[in-house]
Amino acid sequence: MTATAQEKLQGQQWHYLPAPEVFGQLDSNLETGLTSAEAAKRQERFGLNELKGKPGKSPLVRFLLQFNQPLLYILLIAGVIKAFLGEWVNAWVIWGVTLINAIIGFVQESKAESAIAALASSVQTDATLLRDGQKVKIPSTELVPGDLVLLTSGDKVPADLRLVKARNLQVNESALTGESLAVEKDTQPLDSDAPLAERTNMAYAGSFVTFGQGRGIVVAIGETTETGRISQLMEQHTNLTTPLTRKFDKFSRTLLYIILGVAALTFAVGLGRGNSWATMFEAAVALAVSAIPEGLPAVVTITLAIGVSRMARRHAIVRKLPAVETLGGATVICSDKTGTLTENQMTVQAIYAGDRHYGVTGGGYAPEGQILVDDKPVNLNKSPVLVECLKAGLLCNDSHLEETDAQWKVVGDPTEGALIAVGNKARLYQPDLEREMPRIDVIPFESEFQYMATLHEGGAREQSSPRTQNSGLRTIYVKGSVETILPRCQKMLDTQGNLIPVDRGTVHWEVDEMAQQGLRVLALAKKPVPSALDSLDHADIKEGLIFIGLQGMIDPPRTEAIKAVQACQEAGIQVKMITGDHAVTARAIASRMGLNRHGEVLAFTGQELTQMDKQELATAVEDGVVFARVAPEQKLRLVEALQSKGEIVAMTGDGVNDAPALKQADIGIAMGQAGTEVAKEAADMILTDDNFASIEAAVEEGRTVYRNLQKAIAFILPVNGGESMTILISVLLARALPILSLQVLWLNMVNSITMTVPLAFEPKSERVMQQSPRNPNEPLLNRNLLKRILVISIFNWILIFGVFEWIKATTGNINLARTMAIQALVAGRIFYLLSISQLGSAIVNKLRGRIEQIRDARAIGIGIACTVALQIIFSQWSLMNNLFYTTPLNVNQWLLCLLIGLPMVAVSALVNRFDPPN
Repeated sequence: MTATAQEKLQGQQWHYLPAPEVFGQLDSNLETGLTSAEAAKRQERFGLNELKGKPGKSPLVRFLLQFNQPLLYILLIAGVIKAFLGEWVNAWVIWGVTLINAIIGFVQESKAESAIAALASSVQTDATLLRDGQKVKIPSTELVPGDLVLLTSGDKVPADLRLVKARNLQVNESALTGESLAVEKDTQPLDSDAPLAERTNMAYAGSFVTFGQGRGIVVAIGETTETGRISQLMEQHTNLTTPLTRKFDKFSRTLLYIILGVAALTFAVGLGRGNSWATMFEAAVALAVSAIPEGLPAVVTITLAIGVSRMARRHAIVRKLPAVETLGGATVICSDKTGTLTENQMTVQAIYAGDRHYGVTGGGYAPEGQILVDDKPVNLNKSPVLVECLKAGLLCNDSHLEETDAQWKVVGDPTEGALIAVGNKARLYQPDLEREMPRIDVIPFESEFQYMATLHEGGAREQSSPRTQNSGLRTIYVKGSVETILPRCQKMLDTQGNLIPVDRGTVHWEVDEMAQQGLRVLALAKKPVPSALDSLDHADIKEGLIFIGLQGMIDPPRTEAIKAVQACQEAGIQVKMITGDHAVTARAIASRMGLNRHGEVLAFTGQELTQMDKQELATAVEDGVVFARVAPEQKLRLVEALQSKGEIVAMTGDGVNDAPALKQADIGIAMGQAGTEVAKEAADMILTDDNFASIEAAVEEGRTVYRNLQKAIAFILPVNGGESMTILISVLLARALPILSLQVLWLNMVNSITMTVPLAFEPKSERVMQQSPRNPNEPLLNRNLLKRILVISIFNWILIFGVFEWIKATTGNINLARTMAIQALVAGRIFYLLSISQLGSAIVNKLRGRIEQIRDARAIGIGIACTVALQIIFSQWSLMNNLFYTTPLNVNQWLLCLLIGLPMVAVSALVNRFDPPN
């Protein structure tokens, strides 16, 4: 497709132009469509009607990228230096450490992104169209601008169409716009600034025809369609970094510069004191290796992976590991309304019939719930007008309900499904009524008339007074908009079913009351007719109708979602609703769910957002609770505006229209059951039960993961600090190194991982959801954590250096001195591990109710047992003695090491006072 042709198509506002002008601009024919020859030319010019997927990285490239970490650069270079010096065993051990890290990262990394491919598959289908004046069916990929497409119920729209004919046409665009109901389509030109969700003369690629027939001319294909524009938005926003990865990268680079600087200083000072190049290379490498927390990347990955497993048990599947921690730090959750906060099932909640108000309990299409009057279950025997109102909704109805896998679903229009469900709650069933009053004729719903009417055999005899009866043997039932039905009514039914003059003022007041609650209101009426009438015409219902009542319905909020929203708010997390639905409906749902800011439910529409500058938008996203009638790029803009204010944004959604925002958000959450494949592929996390309540559980797990990560850092870094200080001071004092580079690798990799991984299994704290979200700008190492690391590092340095110098001075055996220094350090680490774990707290406090925590923290005990076993092998096995320059210890020496490590208990108690571990 040429750039000029593409720009010409994209620049047009097709919904604004009259149909004849659209055909003129696209040089097509309203009756015959394009010729085959012209279609072939256009396909050569415009290309195929498809979305091109973005190729993912090859496995080899993804594996090599695992080495693209600053801290691993030092290890790789250190290995090269060791090899250059001929110390191949040391070199291979160091390279082996980097390889293990790379393998762990490669195995855990998420699959190559395929969101664009999922988008492509979502719009590929067959299309029925006119070519050369003949009706033909072709693959949708062969459509070109100017083709005349025919639509009928059940079709997937194959491209963006400007409708030129529409007969009772309704299209479900919920995946694109967020509108929960099918949209009634027409062909009239619209205002140029009409929002996407209100362009009733357009049908967009990927949406579904639920009712009626239509005809439209193709105005956009492939990547120029609305779905294609979403694809481009996703390609433009492919930043997959998270707060954790950003903080870890910053920490790694800072540590890299410090290590290189200190290693260079050590090397220079050693040379200045007359030491050999080889000796100072060993010292510099030992210092670099000691300062690098080699086990930290592996521990972080394992901790996140354990968090993934825990979340999966709570109905949340994580696709990208860092998302586990990110959700725990979320400060704002932007939630789609339809199907996420709500049931995605229209439900009747209010009825007005016979001058009485009725409430309806239960949600969705399941026959569970009651009809209440004055908060008490209604007596149907004493409510004849209510029964008649329910019967009208059941009989004037072309849909039906089905139960599949314990889930009730509507086959047909959601509004009609709601009418059937409320009838079922009153033990009135559609098949029974249809047998009792068979349908004779029907006037289908047409947007032009705004009503549907059915003619039935039989019917209840109406009472004009207690003693006189109407003898009509057939009944017309009508449902539709109040504005259409009420003017045709001259009578209405009172509480007892008597005919009285219609009170239009009261009816309109009742309608306004329901509308203020966000309810969609349907009026129901009937007309007794002679048995001679066997067909329906619009003239038959022009007048003389009897007003029966009103039914108000809404897609209700999930009960569990209301509780989850409250829990999130109590945890200091803002919840905002971003939807393609109407503002009145969205505001009503928000009010029911307790979504407000300072007691106010402030709502903005997409049209209002379009007119805002950056400053106004920043204020709106801060104060607003509901954002309605928003287009895909506006959802993306809202997420970006929140992120620019330093918020950690979680975005939930299930439709195609949510995909760009899901991808841009710090964590995107898709619905597993109702969600489109596009949304799932763009998301970081998928809820398997489509339940907003599962988000609260996931936040809880995310916070626990972050706290456990902090514990892991607090445990790993002090040993690196102690080792580095030991080596640096030894060089400055011109003393023998108390610990060698290979021994450092053993401590940093084997010993650290064995003792740190159990921290990832630590159970959640009882206070985890009672705390406000952590400050997004807080560094990975906050002030208190740095104090902790410094104090423990100094103790570790004193322990290593002191034991080494003491044993070397008393025995003259340098290998024994190094071995005992290492074992004393490990003993101290065991006491330190207990002090920061819940197991240690439970043992020390001995409080009732802590037995459960001891069982939950059994991983700590296993980790300690494994550590002891490995350290025995480290010093007692001859192979390890030769490899790591260690020597076997006797019982007294083991006990001495244990005793030397004991003061860690007091030191840990000191740091726990200003940095509590739980």
